[in-house]
Amino acid sequence: MDDKKILLIVEDDPGLQKQLKWSFEAYHTVIAGNRSEAITALRRFTPNVITLDLGLPPDPANASEGLETLKEILELAPATKVIVVTGNDDRDNAITAIAMGAYDFYQKPVDIDVLGLIIERAFQLYNLEKEYISLQRKSAEPLAGIIASSKKMQELSRMIERVAPANVTTLLLGESGTGKEVLAKAIHGLSDRSNHPFVAVNCAAIPENLLESELFGYEKGAFTGAAQQTKGKIEYANKGTFFLDEIGDLPLALQAKLLRFLQERTIERIGGRQEIPIDVRIVCATHQNLQALIDSGKFRSDLYYRISEMVINIPPLRERDGDAIEIATVLLRRYCELNNKKIKGFSKAAAKAIESYSWPGNIRELENKIKRAVIMADENNITFDDLELDQTNDVAIPLNLREVRESSETLAIKRALSHSNNNISNTAKLLGITRPTLYALFEKYGISVND
Repeated sequence: MDDKKILLIVEDDPGLQKQLKWSFEAYHTVIAGNRSEAITALRRFTPNVITLDLGLPPDPANASEGLETLKEILELAPATKVIVVTGNDDRDNAITAIAMGAYDFYQKPVDIDVLGLIIERAFQLYNLEKEYISLQRKSAEPLAGIIASSKKMQELSRMIERVAPANVTTLLLGESGTGKEVLAKAIHGLSDRSNHPFVAVNCAAIPENLLESELFGYEKGAFTGAAQQTKGKIEYANKGTFFLDEIGDLPLALQAKLLRFLQERTIERIGGRQEIPIDVRIVCATHQNLQALIDSGKFRSDLYYRISEMVINIPPLRERDGDAIEIATVLLRRYCELNNKKIKGFSKAAAKAIESYSWPGNIRELENKIKRAVIMADENNITFDDLELDQTNDVAIPLNLREVRESSETLAIKRALSHSNNNISNTAKLLGITRPTLYALFEKYGISVND
C-alpha cells in the first residue's frame, strides 16, 4: 500500500464509479458496489473516509440497505468519516444517517469540486481527532509513572482513571513485580485525596508480632518498650490513601481487626480504649490467589468482600506487547544519569532479547537487569551479554518487517478460522480477502483448516 490517503467509494452505478475514481485519483480510491463489497473493502483497506450512496442494491429505490451498511461500518470502524450521498429529494434519510453517526451528506447530482472539498475536510478532521486522542493519552500526568503502550495497559490506565475519583476500596491483583504500588499511587494521585498522605505497608515485610502496632499504633506503657504514645500507619494516612500491600500475608487475627476498622472506620491503639475515627481510602494488593486462601481457611471471606469493591487485574509483563523495550529504555536513561554513564541504547541483539524474554520477575526483574547492565557495560550500547538473560525457553520475536508480517498474518488467519469454525468463505470474509488469496496464504504459511 502506498502513502496515499485511502478513500472508499460505495456506489452501484458503474458510470459514476468510473467518474469518481478518475476524479479522485489523488487518493488511493477503492470501489464497492454493494454492502458486502463495502464491508470486505473496509476490513481489507481500513479507509479513513468513505462516500456511501444510500440507494444500494437489492433495494436501490430506498435507503434501507444503505443505512444498514452505514450502521455496520460505524460498528466496525467508529472513527471513520462517512459521507452519505442521497437523491435530490431524499433529505430525510440524509438527516437519519447524520443522526446515526455519518460525518456529512451530499445530494446528487454530483458536483466533483464540492464533493472533493467535503472529502478533503473529512480527512483533515480524521487526522486532527487522531492527533488529539494521542495527545490526550500522553497528558495524564498522574499516570506518567505508568509506561503503557500495550493495549492491555492502555485499557488498565483508562480503568484507573475511572476508578480513582470514586471513594471505593480497591483490590489490585497481579504477579510480583508488576508495579502494584505504582498503580496504587496513580489511584491516589487522581483522587480528591491527592493533597493528603499516601501511606503504604507491606504485610509480608513486617514480622507478625510487630505488624499490629505498625498498623494501629499503641499507647504509652501498652507493652515493654512502649515508652511513648505512637500513631499507627492507618492513623497517619487520615484524609489520604492507605495502601496495604501483600494483604494475602495478613495474619488471621489482624484480618478480624482490619475488618472491624473497614466496617466502623474507627481504630483503637494497642493498650488504648478510645475509638479514633479515621477517614481514609483503602487500596489493597496481593500476588496470591485469595479465593484459594479462603478455601484453605487462611483468609476471611467477609474481609475479601470488604476489600474487593473494585478489583483491578494487572497483566504480567510478558502479556504487555511492546512495553518491555519501552520500559527498558526509560530505565536505561534513569540509571545512566544516576551512574554518570553515557550509553546510547541497546544493541539489536539486546533489544530483541528484551522483547522476547518472558520476564518471570516482571518489571522488578527488568529493572534489576538494566541497573546491572548499566554498571557493567563497557561499550556505547547495552549488549546481549550485559543483560545476562537465560533465553533457553523463550521464543525470539522477529525484528525485520517481513517476519513480523508473516507472524501476524499467520495468527490472524488462525483466529479467523477459529471464529468461523473453519468455514473458508466466512474466514475470507472476516479477513477482507478473496478465497483464492486465502488459499494462497494457507500454502505460503503451511496452514491447514485443522491447525
